[in-house]
Amino acid sequence: METPAPPTAGKPLIGPDDPPPFVVLHEHGDAPALVVCDHASRAVPGRLNRLGLPELPSWQHIAWDIGAGELARGISNALDAPAILAGYSRLVVDCNRHPDDPEAFRQESDGWVIPGNQSLSDSDRRARFAYVFDPYHEAIAAMLGGFRARGIAPLLVSVHTFTPVMAGQQRPWHVGVLWDKDEPNARRMMTGLRAIEGLVVGDNEPYSGKHPSDYTVEQHAELAGLPHVCIEVRQDQVESPAGTERWVRILSKLIGQLLAESTWRRANHR
Repeated sequence: METPAPPTAGKPLIGPDDPPPFVVLHEHGDAPALVVCDHASRAVPGRLNRLGLPELPSWQHIAWDIGAGELARGISNALDAPAILAGYSRLVVDCNRHPDDPEAFRQESDGWVIPGNQSLSDSDRRARFAYVFDPYHEAIAAMLGGFRARGIAPLLVSVHTFTPVMAGQQRPWHVGVLWDKDEPNARRMMTGLRAIEGLVVGDNEPYSGKHPSDYTVEQHAELAGLPHVCIEVRQDQVESPAGTERWVRILSKLIGQLLAESTWRRANHR
């Protein structure tokens, strides 16, 4: 086990050699949709010294949604839709958790203790919010504000992936659709997925969209009254370029149908 991360007081958390806190794709894309990916990256600021974790493949699935970033990029490219991808690992701060949620800073995940998250000070937490969490969500809000200024209420598409096995249990679903407030778009997406022979489709599986921890969809879509869909693809489905391309084709086609079939109302949300 390596030395835990040093405190960040007095120095910027993100240095000149670190990646930015978010990536924007197709900023001026034509599609009335915004693709977001909360767990697109496993990057950790250099100052945090990998949060004290060794550089081992066995733990890396806890750091990000493997394959989700490439999947989101592919959907963005296929639809010519703007996309915003988080730039840092969820172990630094989980961009899909409410700031008050203890799970925003995971101390343990899938049997791994996270040394660099064991004794965070208030200033450490504030720094991670200020440098990682806030810029990502501000970028989403700004992009949605641009849609609003053009009188468009876009479809928010949240992209995630999940492990084939969790806590020793096999997960049979190839893909899941998570939902709470926007059941119609979720049902349309599931109907399209179930029409594909051989696919096992989860309805609020392997996670439930009704769980309050789904911060991004709640904050940027549900509270604003925006149409939205949250998609989870099993990671072994996107472990190769061919697998990723297959799922890009499947999902971009179905999302495109949602965009074409829906009556896009003028933006009157908050």
